Amino acid sequence: MDIKIERIKKVNFGSCVAFCDICIANIFVVKGLRIISGSKGLFVAMPSTKGKDDKYYDTAFPKTKEAREELEKMILAEYNKDEVAHEQQGGFDEEGW
Repeated sequence: MDIKIERIKKVNFGSCVAFCDICIANIFVVKGLRIISGSKGLFVAMPSTKGKDDKYYDTAFPKTKEAREELEKMILAEYNKDEVAHEQQGGFDEEGW
């Protein structure tokens, strides 16, 4: 997959621990992926919008389960790498990094 992680911003917003933006093939940017701390650990939630029925629907998402798993693995590896690096530097700044 030709995907570059453009930004990971740590937040403290309920179960959301970070927001992420990605660039696909250096031509298409997807903003607003969320890294969520769930009961089974961290996972990546796709950008979504609330429908008229008050349910949330993904607005951008991988087409296959395998692509979703690969994208999630890549994002969480980068999140974990950044988190370890920042902890070693003495913690997070006011903006979350």
